[in-house]
Amino acid sequence: MIVINDDGYRITTYTSQTQLSICSMEYIYFARPDSDIYGVNVHSARKRMGARLAQESPVDADMVIGVPNSSLSAASGYSEEAGLPNEMGLIKNQYVARTFIQPTQALREQGVRMKLSAVKSVVKGKRIIVIDDSIVRGTTSKRIVQLLKEAGAKEVHMRISSPPLKYPCFYGIDISTTQELIAAKKSVEEIREYIGADSLAFLSLDGLIESIGLHADAPYGGLCVAYFNGDYPTALDDYEKDFLNSLSPQDRVKLPGYNGKETLYEGTEYTKPRGEHASTEPTDYCIPNT
Repeated sequence: MIVINDDGYRITTYTSQTQLSICSMEYIYFARPDSDIYGVNVHSARKRMGARLAQESPVDADMVIGVPNSSLSAASGYSEEAGLPNEMGLIKNQYVARTFIQPTQALREQGVRMKLSAVKSVVKGKRIIVIDDSIVRGTTSKRIVQLLKEAGAKEVHMRISSPPLKYPCFYGIDISTTQELIAAKKSVEEIREYIGADSLAFLSLDGLIESIGLHADAPYGGLCVAYFNGDYPTALDDYEKDFLNSLSPQDRVKLPGYNGKETLYEGTEYTKPRGEHASTEPTDYCIPNT
């Protein structure tokens, strides 16, 4: 920290106890594909996510379609791994802003209607695998399935190149409560029914970590994956009370932290009754490391 006053400036070290925890959503969604973050190219990471998703959740289909633009790299990886053609079945209006950050549901739905259109001659009569980077509220995914089926697609199989997004971010992403997140309220099957897809699958948490491949000597290989499992790399301080109040009793039990180097999830499902947190002190939702 740099302190500047009338006497000049001084540099103060806040703490020497640091931990690498890079935002995984930068690799999944936010960063440009030509970006390199801690030596890992974003396009290459997304392509590996798509290939891993094809290994974890294959399905019989005629083609792969990526939701433009942030999912195109993952779609490329999925299609190569699955041995299927990668087609342009959706076109994006480049002049519409990202819809999930719009302040109201009505504006989000309006934005989705303006943002995407289906290429009828490409998708008509085809079994389609749609690759998207995430499902936040379900608004865009539901509209995409509707667009493709209205254009004549025979089947629409949604594949998401990240785990279910269940927990809010307190570090800058405009998602402040679990109530905004469809995966916090519905199972994978319930989400599938809501969006109208013929099938739905998400990338596993371990698949995400290994695909990004930071391999740092830190929990989750140096990534922040709190959006997916609720293990925040720092104390929530003023946010903690409201966050805990927004959780169901079942979620309070699930909130784990990490147990060293391994995740506490198998695929997208929590596998242990209680977890461990980075701290040596217990909190309302974590037990201490021993």
